[in-house]
Amino acid sequence: MITSALRDIYRINLGIRKSERVLLFNDTIARDEILSEADAARRDNLRSLASLAAEIGRELCSSLTHCEYPATRSHGAEPPRKVWELAFGRDTIEALQQERILQPLLRKEAREEEIEKVEDIVRRYRAHAVHCVIALSNYSTSHTRFRDFLTRICGCRYASMPLFDISMLEGSMQVDWKDLAKTTRGLAKVVNSADAIKIKTPNGSFLSLSKKGRKAIPDTGILTQPGAFGNLPAGEVFLAPIEGSAQGRLVIEWGPTSQLSSPIMMTIRDGYAVDISGADEYAAYLQAKLSERRENANIAELGIGTNRSATRPDNILESEKIYGTIHIALGDNSSFGGKVKTPFHQDFVFFRPSMTLILRDGSSRNILKLGEFVW
Repeated sequence: MITSALRDIYRINLGIRKSERVLLFNDTIARDEILSEADAARRDNLRSLASLAAEIGRELCSSLTHCEYPATRSHGAEPPRKVWELAFGRDTIEALQQERILQPLLRKEAREEEIEKVEDIVRRYRAHAVHCVIALSNYSTSHTRFRDFLTRICGCRYASMPLFDISMLEGSMQVDWKDLAKTTRGLAKVVNSADAIKIKTPNGSFLSLSKKGRKAIPDTGILTQPGAFGNLPAGEVFLAPIEGSAQGRLVIEWGPTSQLSSPIMMTIRDGYAVDISGADEYAAYLQAKLSERRENANIAELGIGTNRSATRPDNILESEKIYGTIHIALGDNSSFGGKVKTPFHQDFVFFRPSMTLILRDGSSRNILKLGEFVW
């Protein structure tokens, strides 16, 4: 089943043709990373899975490049220069280097006028870019300029699979893709009728935010059109809230790959996490990340899970897709409609939520009640 599921990524999810150029990459454990035994084993398995996926891919397309690089240690950080060169072509990278904007770009410190210059260069050499990317790095590249330029400018199809676990091939990847797409697109249409959203959960979380003018995006797993981008496993509707609009409190019970020993309390004021408290060691990690850059504390994303085959609560890649859950992210949202750029993006899942849409005429519409859809 594992081999068959990997073949389906090429044939069904991405629709890769024999003549197309494909880049598959994964990251390796960095020297200074401190991991639990279980997480180290998962990372080793992810590396082996990437090798198997590359081997299968070479049977299905004439040009596949497999690249490894040391982990960036942060979701949303740009991948290193060598990955950019393999994806966009050497001429693109040399032009960026000549203009002295490559390093600011990689550090997510490029100014708006520099970003415009980067886009011009990427557009000039877009024919050199790969047609498809399979991103099997542990740390997500979804919310990066790398991914944004590839899909938006070059028309590359991009499957992002951070924190991926082999078990997902037999679980959350075993879905009726057409049905998932229909459900997810339908929910996105409903959410896009709202200007604002209110959320509450049984564990004491509550949040209000504005989405006025922002588009809710369906992540369906069908990535066959030019410029298509999404997670695998798929199944969510997500959006970037209006910066500065979120107000409330989040009670976080699950980290990216495990349940916390005790909840972390996060106060949200004017769109930012302004206070974090909790005994679990993950609280100290979050406090450190949020102190690095103010942008890391931005309420970056609201997502709603739509995948009926997703069940695992202990891996954020899958848990945020669980049917009827919501997830809230901190940090970068510049690649899907927001304005905040930072090399950090971290999601947190919340179970049994209730959600109310505030429509453009001021009326309200409930779409979730204790984790059950009512729309």
